[in-house]
Amino acid sequence: MNLRSVAPQDKHAERAQQHQQFTNRAPTVTPKILLYSHDTAGLGNIRRTLLLAQELTDQYPRAAILIVTGSPMIHAFRIPDGIDYIKLPCLDRVEADRYEPRFLSACAAEVKQTRQTLLQNATLGFQPDLMIVDKRPAGIDGELLPTLRALRRHHPRTKLILGVRDILDDPTRTRASLQRTGCFDTIEQYYDEVWIYGTQAIFDPIVEYAFPPAVARKTRFCGYLKRPTVLRERPAGPPHVLVTTGGGGDGSDMIEAYLEGLMALPRRLALRTTVIFGPQMPTPRRTALLERFGYLADVVFIDFEADLTHHYAEADVVVAMAGYNTVCELLSHGRRAVLVPRAEPVREQLIRARLFAARGYCALVEPDDLTPELLMATVLAALEPRSRIELPLDMEGLPRIRTRVQSLLAGGAR
Repeated sequence: MNLRSVAPQDKHAERAQQHQQFTNRAPTVTPKILLYSHDTAGLGNIRRTLLLAQELTDQYPRAAILIVTGSPMIHAFRIPDGIDYIKLPCLDRVEADRYEPRFLSACAAEVKQTRQTLLQNATLGFQPDLMIVDKRPAGIDGELLPTLRALRRHHPRTKLILGVRDILDDPTRTRASLQRTGCFDTIEQYYDEVWIYGTQAIFDPIVEYAFPPAVARKTRFCGYLKRPTVLRERPAGPPHVLVTTGGGGDGSDMIEAYLEGLMALPRRLALRTTVIFGPQMPTPRRTALLERFGYLADVVFIDFEADLTHHYAEADVVVAMAGYNTVCELLSHGRRAVLVPRAEPVREQLIRARLFAARGYCALVEPDDLTPELLMATVLAALEPRSRIELPLDMEGLPRIRTRVQSLLAGGAR
């Protein structure tokens, strides 16, 4: 530490300088930050939103952070101190760009108006210094547009960020969707920056989705978002396979194929398995799986756990779909993985799984090729000892986000 003495006549000047420094810094020390996550299918959007909220809380312990979300599972997650949330009525994605109320199906127009009103009232009432919007710049069916207009009119100092995962969908479909919904115009008019939670070395949305120059100039590649990990000593016994579907809404075929393959294994091949269904798996499907496979020895069935960190730490191989958050968790833990991506209603998972498999980060079973025999053969191959090739991958998304937030709250951009 470098110490220096201060002459008495300098003390008043130094105190004034310190006061001015604190005054200048105060807005960034206690910021108000709002995160909007429209949330329809699965757990990906809300888990990413909560990860960002936790990171911002660590960066600014005195911050006030408000999440506005349509996730039906927000209550199941641990909400850190300094964070609160407003729950929007739930929607379901029935096609790539079409949504319907999940529970209030007879009141589609009323649900849309309720979500729009809640969004606008919450945002204008909270008056955030920084607002991070997940994936859809105008929200679902434009529900965020009145809020954006009002923010720019009444609170022009609010910094607006659009956060986008590495891959949205097939490039042809995505280009058409972005043009049809006016997303680029919305970004140009209202947003300060676009954050891509990925790297151009894997997938470059600026090129693939034909970002116009004005949007490309606002775009920053953060890198993938590394998750917290734990170290656990692997227990003695057979290899351990974790089978997880994320939200579980469309993961039952993967679970069924794995368990059928497990039943067909010769007795000399033993595996311990943990199956996590996911909270959105239809009850009849979960019941049928338990009735058929519940007797299997060395298989543990779990409905849902919000934090899979310890399960990843104990697994030798993970069988999973290829959602953004799942892939980030696998990369963070360094686990061998067999990915069985969904291909509809969007092809994001399929594209991601193919790109990562081609680079040696995982094994891939194409959804159209899924059979018990192929899946189990791929799992057994993944369990074979081999020298690991550590390919560099940018997982520094969260530190870069910290840097951008600090700059924006200090008055950068716009």
